[in-house]
Amino acid sequence: MPAAPPAEPAPSAVFDHLAGHEQVVFCHDEPTGLRAIIAIHSTALGPALGGTRFYPYPDEQSAVKDALALSRSMTYKAAAAGLDLGGGKAVIIGDPRRLKTEALLRAYGRFVESLNGRYLTACDVGTVSEDMDVVARECRFVTGRTVAHGGAGDSSVLTAYGVFQGMRAAAQRSWGSPTLAGRRVGVAGVGKVGRHLVGHLVEDGADVVVTDVNPDAVAAVRIQHPGVRSVDSTEALVAGPLDVYAPCALGGAIDDEVAEVLGASGTATVVCGAANNQLAHVGIGKTLADKGVLYAPDYVVNAGGLIQVADELEGFSFERAKTRAEAIFASTLEVFRIADEDGVPPAVAADRLAERRIAEVGRLRGGWLG
Repeated sequence: MPAAPPAEPAPSAVFDHLAGHEQVVFCHDEPTGLRAIIAIHSTALGPALGGTRFYPYPDEQSAVKDALALSRSMTYKAAAAGLDLGGGKAVIIGDPRRLKTEALLRAYGRFVESLNGRYLTACDVGTVSEDMDVVARECRFVTGRTVAHGGAGDSSVLTAYGVFQGMRAAAQRSWGSPTLAGRRVGVAGVGKVGRHLVGHLVEDGADVVVTDVNPDAVAAVRIQHPGVRSVDSTEALVAGPLDVYAPCALGGAIDDEVAEVLGASGTATVVCGAANNQLAHVGIGKTLADKGVLYAPDYVVNAGGLIQVADELEGFSFERAKTRAEAIFASTLEVFRIADEDGVPPAVAADRLAERRIAEVGRLRGGWLG
């Protein structure tokens, strides 16, 4: 009697939720209180580069979900930007104001080092260049370091510059001229990136309105740019008279409720901001398109920071990195062209652009083993 075929493996709740990721590493160092997750989505184009987010997640499931979503975005961001890098992201669970110590950062650095170059880390929400200098005392695979240590320093500088280039492309597509002069732009979140973005917009002649959960951040922007106005909440900003809405805080800024407001008479007809993973779910891209709102995909326009820290791998040159970030203008226009040609929302067009490069170039390289 012939042997019975091998049984199908039982479905795995863990692997079913990895969404195509190559590797997810859970890092725990009890003496320092470190609880971190490193998610490597793809190394098809090269080692996975992505920042370290230090954030007080409500639970571990939320931290894992964020790490998976952010690392996938980094894969697409690097591909769309033409970099020979894959996508990864790390999150450290906890309030950085209470838990961040030299010992914890060095323990984290040892975990990154153990991956032998498959993952390269940098700054993100809750971490700064000085933290990366500490991590680098235990690890070779660190970017986003201070200028004093040969790094690029604050990556928010070119993140904001790239978003501005993407916004200029959206203005070209919407109004026939690559300028925000005379346009009313609402910026939600004026921390590091949003503050720099406001500067570019003011210099370009835009009428800028801002909001932030931190009143000190709003006050600092208004001191620097007295002509900037503020409103009390994101809800008030979105509902008010705008040409462009720029979400520059955390992800999920464009949910069903916001999408319903956008595109109505007097509200924004362009969405272009620095926040990652702005669309709360995939269907919102179509909702915006159907309402006549032009969405500049977040990972295309906010790639300037990645370009900046990636340039460190060659020995940092700000002018070279800035020139590369200027190309975000052209890549954003290319996304809009594909969207028109294929009859799809820009978010889908951006994915197609990135996936094409991953397939074409990744086939030549295979996975990055370190």
